[in-house]
Amino acid sequence: MKVKRLEGSERFEAYKLAAFCFHKRLDDIESEREKREAETFEDWGAFDDDGSLMARIFNRPYDFYLDGIPVKTGGIGAVATFPEYRESGAVRAIFREILPSAYKNGEVLSALFPFSHKFYRKFGYEVILFENEYKFRPSILAEYRKIPDEEKCGAKRWKQGESAKGFLDVYNEFAPKFNLAARRTEELMLKHVKFENEYIDRKFSYLFSHNGKNVAYLIFTDEFNPEEAHLKVEECAWTCRTGFKAILNFLSRFSADYGSITLPLPKGTDLLKLIRCDDAYSIETSVSQNFMLRVVNARKLFEIIKRPEDCDFKVKIKDDIIEENNETLHVLGDRTDVIGSDEDADIELDIRALSQLAAGCTDLDEALLRDDVRLNGKIEMLRKCFVQKKIFVSEDF
Repeated sequence: MKVKRLEGSERFEAYKLAAFCFHKRLDDIESEREKREAETFEDWGAFDDDGSLMARIFNRPYDFYLDGIPVKTGGIGAVATFPEYRESGAVRAIFREILPSAYKNGEVLSALFPFSHKFYRKFGYEVILFENEYKFRPSILAEYRKIPDEEKCGAKRWKQGESAKGFLDVYNEFAPKFNLAARRTEELMLKHVKFENEYIDRKFSYLFSHNGKNVAYLIFTDEFNPEEAHLKVEECAWTCRTGFKAILNFLSRFSADYGSITLPLPKGTDLLKLIRCDDAYSIETSVSQNFMLRVVNARKLFEIIKRPEDCDFKVKIKDDIIEENNETLHVLGDRTDVIGSDEDADIELDIRALSQLAAGCTDLDEALLRDDVRLNGKIEMLRKCFVQKKIFVSEDF
């Protein structure tokens, strides 16, 4: 078996593999060939001894915010193997090449959307709980229909061909407060806002302004079935309380249009703690666990994440794939010195546990319930360093 980065026509072969495995239809083969062969992000394949493509994984570049700082992150996707090559170790072989390569290329984190948590834990990834989704009747928001005149916002629907700059302005104020949100360009923001045909895609994007300043946006689709029409919020963001209330006010207007609404909110914003309504018990809540994270470079991670100025502890890390991470680090100060150490560690962590702690998905006391975390000392110091944080997973790849 041979693993290598794909180039030229190999990229199109990899795309066909993904189409085969993910049930896609290719209507225009030549157009797809030209598009795929022009792509520049990392694409990796495993080949058998006869040179036939067995499996493929791509790695898209992003900058994810971590404690307000954008860090180089790889978005793993299109993990696919032809059925005749499954259980051959082809995907494992690619991961054992792609992750050390990511380390050498300066990536700090790697992320993916798993089909199986167990499968990706083999490669050092761990589950990140990043949002709650709330489902309710529009009438639940009745108290938000009337808001004081001084808080009223204008709502503008995005139309084909328009700029996404106003949406990006809101996003740029909102996203850095959350771990794992991606730094967006206007082009990337437009991909979230736009639609091909508003009345076929049934996708709508609204921008809310207050006193001439953009303060929130809402992107949603509608789904219709014989039982009821359903409004599904894809993404929303706000810069202040007025913007958040503008979103709830706007959704409250749909009582005659939809039987239900689903509203996803990032970890750290709990609707049940905030909402004013008579029947919060009728709101259905589900937790999203379809995202996994992996630390690629532990030393760089500790140089970036926020910690107390008096920080002083030693951490020993275990990583089965990236050998450079297997060391004891002495972590000092607030985003300053991180040096290697030969002394005993205050805490020992598998790379999976470190990934959850780094993102702020969990805190020290919760992490200590894991089998792959061992505490040797300085518990109060470590409690101050590893705390739960706000999380917003903004991209799908």
